This record gives sequence, structure tokens and C-alpha cells, in this order.
Amino acid sequence: MQHGADVFFLLMGAILVFAMHGGFAFLETGTVRHKNQVNALVKILVDFAVATIPYFLVGYSIAYGVSFYSSAAAISGGAAGFEGQGYTLVRFFFLCTFAAAVPAIVSGGIAERAKFAPQALATATLVAVCYPFLEGLYWNNNLGLQEFFFKDMLGAEFKDFAGSIVVHAFGGWVALGAVLCLGPRLGRYDERGAATPPSSIPWLALGSWLLCIGWFGFNVMSAQRLEAVSGLVAVNSLMAMCGGIVVALIVGDNDPGFVHNGALAGLVAVCAGSNVMHPLGALVVGGVAGAIFVQMFQISTNKWKLDDVLGVWALHGLCGLWGGIACGIFGLKVLGGLGGVTFAAQLVGSLLGAAFGFAVGIVVYGTLSLTLGIRLTPDQERRGADLSIHNIGANPEAELRA
Repeated sequence: MQHGADVFFLLMGAILVFAMHGGFAFLETGTVRHKNQVNALVKILVDFAVATIPYFLVGYSIAYGVSFYSSAAAISGGAAGFEGQGYTLVRFFFLCTFAAAVPAIVSGGIAERAKFAPQALATATLVAVCYPFLEGLYWNNNLGLQEFFFKDMLGAEFKDFAGSIVVHAFGGWVALGAVLCLGPRLGRYDERGAATPPSSIPWLALGSWLLCIGWFGFNVMSAQRLEAVSGLVAVNSLMAMCGGIVVALIVGDNDPGFVHNGALAGLVAVCAGSNVMHPLGALVVGGVAGAIFVQMFQISTNKWKLDDVLGVWALHGLCGLWGGIACGIFGLKVLGGLGGVTFAAQLVGSLLGAAFGFAVGIVVYGTLSLTLGIRLTPDQERRGADLSIHNIGANPEAELRA
């Protein structure tokens, strides 16, 4: 019964996080221009498939030392070191949905101008090798990093319960490298260039809602077994989400895009310390993340001319970085947390994860840019990725009548 309950528990978590990829798809669809909506939807779905296969064949083994090159009976029934009733398999499914979130994050940053096949190749590379390497270091103590570096030298193991650094900061900083390699969209920053409003606020809002709902699987089910599940994680996630919404509403002057992304900013930030913070600490962490997203999205796009279409560096890269560091502040007993963390370990671990992500983004997307080429041609970009890549628009019947 215990094995079966754990399998079912983690399967429900995997399904919830899998549903979040629909959120990624609709968030991007509602943000990009109409001529790129089909591409956004197809890209997220294909990226999930392209991520799953190499993660199954290679990446999961790099992260956890577990491979699936045995008979179906062996890998599902308890032989050859696998736990009963397929727990190892469903754990792979759960963690695969996390891994596939990385290219989904990057997708929003480089929207509207990336070639399809090279982006899929980048996805395979990220999820087969780069992400599992970091995942194994932080979540499986590979190379003894947690024990011999963080615990012995910095006072405690680096805590990242649900991936503020491993998933979000890594993905956001990879996206920054990718955005720099691709450059801005045509005309975005010329004399007549201007920001384009979201193509569909309802689609954007639907994406945010799907992500928010699935996030409770992302965070709560990171316990991975029923005996370890904690209502504290659920309430902290809720409070951080609400803090992000309210602060983004105020700082963003009622802008609906900021409000819906503010919810996500709070949830990104609380992932790392959701199992050790007090709910009031989580509220503060989420509120600060909401402010970080609104301010840094505007500064990076308007002042620094960083054409990050969905603001994924601000949302995932910076809010994830803040969340990893904040775990070392609001997880302390003196601030109502459960303890077991140090500020030094959280600061160093967070910065290392972000720096690794940025380096990976520059290397992977820079290499593709110099070899296969990763930008659409100017004519293709003007026409839109929908017609240039998929030969169909979002509303083909209406477009034919026009």
C-alpha cells in the first residue's frame, strides 16, 4: 500500500507539472504578436517531447546514476535495484517535467525570431547534459559538492527544495545568454521601434492560471513521498503567490501583464525555501519578487535594450536567484523559519547556479549561431514564424476571408 500510495502521489504531481507546460504555451501565445502564436504553441509541445527523450536516455542517468536499459519487468517491478510498482519510473516522469521547464523558459525569451530545428537541438543539449549536471550536483550530492563544499565550508547544505535555482534561475540565465546571442527582433530598437502590446490578454491570463495551479504540484509534490508531504509548502506557495500579485499590481500600475506575471514571480522565488520559511516570510519573499520582475523587466527592455519577449530573465533568472538567496534569510530560525540553512551557503550556491546557466546559454546558443544559424531570415521574421515555419496562421479561415 505504501509503495502504491507513493507512486500515485508522485504521478499526480507529474501530471500537475506537465499541465504547467500548457501554461507556458498560453502565456507565450498571449504575449507574442498574432503572427507568431501558432509557433509558440507548437514549440512548447515539441520542446517537451524533445526534452523527454534525451532525459530518459542520458540526462536522468547523469543526474541520479539510474538508467533504464533493462527489461520492462526489471524497471517496473523491483528487480535490478528498482523499487516496487514503478516508483523509479514515475519519479523519472515527475523530474522530467521539471527538466522540460528549462527550454520552455528559454522559449519565451527568444520568441518571434528563432529557427525551429536549431532551437530543438538546443533543447536536447540542455536537457541531456547541462541541466542534469547541475541537478545532480544540487539534488543528488554528485561529486560530493553538498557535503564537502557547502556543509563543511559554508555551514549547511545548499537548499533548493523545488528548484528556484536548479530549474528557474538556471533556465532564466540560459535564456539571457540565448537572447544576447540572437539579438533583438527586427525594428525593436530602431528609431521607430516600440514595444508591442500582448496579442491576447485572455490567453496570457489563462497561461498564468494554469501555471499557478500546476505550481502546487511543482512545490508540494517535491516531497516525492507521502510521508514527507508538508502543508507548510502549500501555504508558503500560496502566500508568496499572493505577495507577488499584490506588489506587481501596485508597482506595475494595474498593468494586467505585470499582475499575471507577478503571481509567477512569487512562486518562482518561494520554490527554494518553501519547506523551511514561515508563511509571513514567504509573503515577503513573493512580494519582493513581484517588485523585482516589474522593475527589472522595464529596465532591461527599455534602458538596456534586452529584447527578452516574455521577460524570462527577470521572472525566472532574477526572481529565482532572489529565491535561492532568500531561503538563507527567511529560513533562519530567528526569522521564524525551521533553520538548517546558512546565508553563505544559499548566496554562493545561488550565484554558482546562475553563473553556470549563463555560461551554458552563451556556449550552446553561441555555437548554434556560428554553425547552423539560429535566427530566422529577415523576410521570415517579418512574415511571422507561423507562416514561415508551419505554413498556417492562428485563425486560417478568417485570414483566408481577409
